[in-house]
Amino acid sequence: MQKANSQFNKFQSFDGVQIAYTDEGKGEVVLLLHGFINSRKSWDKTELKQDLLKAGYRVIIPDLRGNGDSDKPQNEEAYQNNAEVRDLVLLMNHLDIDGYKAIGYSRGSIVLAKLLTQESRIKKAVLGGMGIDFTNPNWDRRFMFSKAFNGDVNDETKGAVDYAKSINADLRSLHLQQKFQPVTSIDELNKIKIDVLVICGDKDNDNGDSKELSNAFKNGSLERVPGDHNGTYRTKEFSLSVLQYLD
Repeated sequence: MQKANSQFNKFQSFDGVQIAYTDEGKGEVVLLLHGFINSRKSWDKTELKQDLLKAGYRVIIPDLRGNGDSDKPQNEEAYQNNAEVRDLVLLMNHLDIDGYKAIGYSRGSIVLAKLLTQESRIKKAVLGGMGIDFTNPNWDRRFMFSKAFNGDVNDETKGAVDYAKSINADLRSLHLQQKFQPVTSIDELNKIKIDVLVICGDKDNDNGDSKELSNAFKNGSLERVPGDHNGTYRTKEFSLSVLQYLD
């Protein structure tokens, strides 16, 4: 089934949660995954999305559960057991996708890393804005943000919580997204055989060492481009690096 439109569609996932997504362009499929306190719309005006479409890719962008136009379940069970990863596998099944490339940024990279351990259809992957720290099941930064969106805010998390409130994001869902965020061990990453690019802004060290992350993959590589964590994915340099890698 081939669709090409800028209006979002929805499909029903394994537990009845409705997942919104866009499906634009024709050609080789690329899946884009957004970051925390964000949605598919974060990609809309980026150089990367426009360049992918111009290069002849079919670009699929979901709202991960709890975000954007997807349902925002309030119960813990809806986020446990890698629910977001299961959503993505089912989305690609729903669209009859045989093979694709995948790009994540920030928390989207964390979800993508786990997807790589369970999905044989991905041919190449890009993890943007991420270092090694998410492989630690006791990552203090994840716990800190989980607590923040459950009411325990500190100086480091206040800006994120205030921003989430300003865009009417669902704080309960954001708390649960952090509480049950996928954890992929270094041993699991070691077993991934496809080519993986880790790409980070030169001023982005928010989530640990990106070189260590690239080294965790058998066929990993690292690129640094100008930018900080919140801005790098919007830049032309980021897009050019990704497009060159995907070719």
